[in-house]
Amino acid sequence: MYWNNTQAADRRPRILVVRLGAMGDIVHTLPAVADLRARFPSAWIEWVVDGRWKDLLDGNPHIDRAVPFPLQKWRRAGFDPAVLREARHFFQGLRAGGLDVAIDFQGLLKSAVLAGLSGARRVTGFEPQMLREPLAGLLYDGQSGSSRRHVVDRNRDLVAGFSGASASDTAAFPLPPGQVPEGLPERYVLASPQAGWGSKQWPAHHFSELAGRIWHGAGIPLVADCAPGQERLAAEIRRAAPTGSVHVHCSTIPQLIGATRDAAAVVGVDSGPLHLAAALGKRGVAIFGPTDPGRNGPYDSRMQVIRDERASTTYKRGADPSDSMRACTPESVYNSLWPHLGVE
Repeated sequence: MYWNNTQAADRRPRILVVRLGAMGDIVHTLPAVADLRARFPSAWIEWVVDGRWKDLLDGNPHIDRAVPFPLQKWRRAGFDPAVLREARHFFQGLRAGGLDVAIDFQGLLKSAVLAGLSGARRVTGFEPQMLREPLAGLLYDGQSGSSRRHVVDRNRDLVAGFSGASASDTAAFPLPPGQVPEGLPERYVLASPQAGWGSKQWPAHHFSELAGRIWHGAGIPLVADCAPGQERLAAEIRRAAPTGSVHVHCSTIPQLIGATRDAAAVVGVDSGPLHLAAALGKRGVAIFGPTDPGRNGPYDSRMQVIRDERASTTYKRGADPSDSMRACTPESVYNSLWPHLGVE
């Protein structure tokens, strides 16, 4: 390890994890940070995260501090002197700790710059071919690669390459308990229909038809979950579905975790809530189209993945559901979901 010959014996090694967002990416980084703690049990580990996702790290036993990074606020404010002072104070706070290593799990120029400005004596990240923005690699002192497909495994291999230790067989996903949901049916199927970009979304009318099938076949409603202020898609699904078959649920992250834990099953697309459900061990169906489930799918979970055999992998963002998402029919999703509903 880098500090073995450079640090005083009585000083705790200090490690900075950089993974700002989004929800699914943070979930996929949890096992790597658990590996980091197992390899360096006495280290001080802090994680810089976009403040919107900090609740995902509450109570995490493998980190000593979650540091919210207010990038959105700073962008909106531009060159306001008060924000510049706040940014200077933020980085002074990171540098004051005397960080030994910063590990950039994000692979973007902004995350690499943040890692560099932390004052860490060494910055490490992925090899160029694995970076979303290869220029980030110019800011690293060391880089690690991985031949494995899934991002969870790649993240764990980054820690293994940095630490010199092999990852354990089991991937750990420590997540907060969440909040007990209020106002939801006793039994329900949870769906979070909103994807990060349109081409990964399943059409709203497909969700509406699926809700009708579940309602008439099993007597269980579909709960369409959304973040506060993003109710439009969920409301559209409810309007087109049979009366009583869809409930709209606006949730914070703790409320989403609670609703996911209590759901009879989950239906999702390639988005954070689906990866959260997989990490919690929920059963259900994952609908994939343009993105590769071998790389981004539910990790080692009880989720059944549905993807049209003609789908081609692309990470180009689009505003509307892709043809490969439209090709996944409500009937096929319902048939795959049925065994998870616990109906005789």
